[in-house]
Amino acid sequence: MDLDGRIALVTGAGSGIGAAAALALAREGADVGLVSRSADELEEVAGQIRALGAKALPIPADVSSDKEMQDVFGHIADEFGRLDIVFANAGVNGVWAPIQDLKPGEWDETNAINLRGTFLTLHYAVPMLRVRGGSIIITSSINGTRTFTTPGASAYATTKAGQLALGQMAALELAQYKIRVNVICPGAIGTEIGDNTKQRNVDEAKVPAEFPEGDVPLTAGQPGTAEDVADLVVFLASDRSRHITGTPIWIDGGQSLLV
Repeated sequence: MDLDGRIALVTGAGSGIGAAAALALAREGADVGLVSRSADELEEVAGQIRALGAKALPIPADVSSDKEMQDVFGHIADEFGRLDIVFANAGVNGVWAPIQDLKPGEWDETNAINLRGTFLTLHYAVPMLRVRGGSIIITSSINGTRTFTTPGASAYATTKAGQLALGQMAALELAQYKIRVNVICPGAIGTEIGDNTKQRNVDEAKVPAEFPEGDVPLTAGQPGTAEDVADLVVFLASDRSRHITGTPIWIDGGQSLLV
């Protein structure tokens, strides 16, 4: 398989896109380190990976914590001795509210997990990846990169724009070490993240827009799946994408072209 012998790290691996990607990487031959705040979810995903014949190392951690992320990479070094693939996927929708209503602490929490968490993941991964080169994939969003009409999502969209900028800066900086950095930008995907979105007075920030036939043209309004995104992650992790770096890839069925 394409990724035999390689070591991958996936953050936000307990559910949704992260879990689907971790399993897809394992099916292609990679052993996988799994990071999430939920130990129970990690153990479930780890069990599925081991059933595929791959190694799994579940590491409960908060990606916004410097100390905890430093420990994560210590565990990866101790267990596997190398790192080849990093999928910086952990994130939250946070609170969606009009700018005048959004509290500074709510802004800070979204930034801490989405943007600081991505930085810390790259910060501690790069020294390991520099040894042999490798692939970094960052989960951003259509929000903040090509879509700006989601009412109340200013904090979320700002972090997603920042992740794209960080990825493109890193792509140039790390190319000399044969490290590729790409950014995936999903649209509506059938995962649990929407269940955790806190919305408050978002109608005040709504821009009128109506798409009678649905806002995902490719699938008649239906969202994509976590497995759709996982297939893209596997491609970007593999040598089949060897000449692709610094590239945002929108995976949204054409949604962001409408909204």
